[in-house]
Amino acid sequence: MQVAKIGIVGAGQMGNGIAHVCSLAGYDVVMSDISPDALNAAMALIDKNMSRQVSRGKITEEEKTGALARIRTTTNLSEVGPSDLIIEAATERETVKQAIFEDLGPHLLPHTILTSNTSSISITRLASRTDRPEKFMGFHFMNPVPVMQLVELIRGIATDEETFKACKEVVDRLGKTSATAEDFPAFIVNRILMPMINEAVYTLYEGVGSVRSIDESMKLGANHPMGPLELADFIGLDTCLAIMNVLHDGLADTKYRPCPLLTKYVEAGWLGRKTDRGFYDYRGEEPVPTR
Repeated sequence: MQVAKIGIVGAGQMGNGIAHVCSLAGYDVVMSDISPDALNAAMALIDKNMSRQVSRGKITEEEKTGALARIRTTTNLSEVGPSDLIIEAATERETVKQAIFEDLGPHLLPHTILTSNTSSISITRLASRTDRPEKFMGFHFMNPVPVMQLVELIRGIATDEETFKACKEVVDRLGKTSATAEDFPAFIVNRILMPMINEAVYTLYEGVGSVRSIDESMKLGANHPMGPLELADFIGLDTCLAIMNVLHDGLADTKYRPCPLLTKYVEAGWLGRKTDRGFYDYRGEEPVPTR
């Protein structure tokens, strides 16, 4: 099947990035969120990020204008339903995602493909709550979406070949690279990345090193572009904790136990950049370690 219209549920960091790249690739996009303010902020950020691309010569002003014109926003899920492909990009909580797919059900076209941008939750389990598990799969973009090249494609147990091929063609049209992952907790990238971040938090928790020394050690000693604690703040500590809980619950292995310090930061509401405090305090001119 040919995908022409893409619906996106969620206008946060991931949702607006997905809308950005899909509209630039020529798709008509309808982006929904329960908050009008979130939609307005998303469109302002997309405009800003596209302007940066224009200034760097990556796209033209005409391409930016055309892409923005292809994005429509709504607070009504019923307007997302009649899409060829829907990408759910809501918060990383299974109950929230299940409720979204159940609410979308009555508004879908017979051929609509449902996907989730989940970074860890079972695709098979999410698909089982819909009327079309054969037309359901994981569509995991990396953050920030306009910059990162990879998209993980995850089949559920019932996903058919036509659905996989349609999603693969979308990834190709976006100019990105797909990696096929099996439907196991956290898939490929986060199965490897999140335990590393969790271990960095344990290293801080146990007093082996400070926030600054841990991050500098990994940047200069392992050639990582960002330190693991800096990266955790960028991702969101609540998201990191949610993924570690999925790994711990799904694989029943104590090596995936979330660090108590990570839990404490989330309980304090210090979630990283999005709340101005995490392992660093971002409220001043320069980030300052909080431990």
